[in-house]
Amino acid sequence: MAEQERAIRTRRTILLAAAKVFQEHGYQAATISQILSEAAVTKGALYFHFPSKEDLAQEVLLSQNRDFFVPECGSKVQEIVDMVLLHTRRLQCDPMVKAAVRLSVDQLAHDLDRGEAFVRWDSLVQERLEKAQAQGELLPHIVPDETAGVLVGAYAGIQSLSQAVSEHRDLYTRVTALLRHLLPSVAVPSVLASVDMSEDRMLRLHAEMTARAQ
Repeated sequence: MAEQERAIRTRRTILLAAAKVFQEHGYQAATISQILSEAAVTKGALYFHFPSKEDLAQEVLLSQNRDFFVPECGSKVQEIVDMVLLHTRRLQCDPMVKAAVRLSVDQLAHDLDRGEAFVRWDSLVQERLEKAQAQGELLPHIVPDETAGVLVGAYAGIQSLSQAVSEHRDLYTRVTALLRHLLPSVAVPSVLASVDMSEDRMLRLHAEMTARAQ
């Protein structure tokens, strides 16, 4: 059991080191030597868990969806807002998620499947939009799969802008501005009136998710 726990810790240490290196240098410029130095493990230990830099990067990419949990609530529009708030908080404080997002938009990461995270988000948003539509929360012209693509694409763009100008420090402000501009063209006014996109809600959601994961 102790050996298994040690292996899990070593794997996590390597992943965190890889995330830091990918975040700082991008996929192409990052090297196994840099990751080894950051993790302070042997080359054998790294290759035991991850056969290549590509495998390491792919695992970091997948981490942004791991343990992601948004509680159900009566309004599905609120659930979409909660998804955005929760991911925003993770981008500000979780090095694995930061690195995953950096890799997702890295145009030089030709070897990686960078689309999976976007497809996952698109699917989750579309699912909630369809439920919101069935509950009468959406305006009549909304087509859920089309609107999901717009919301996910706009959010990805805001993330990139915030990363470029402030290392995500202003992400919450930019994201809530985006939601205030987009949601009135999606949801009926009575639903919008009760949507909560406060910082307190964001922090509470993150605390609940963290406790659940532990």
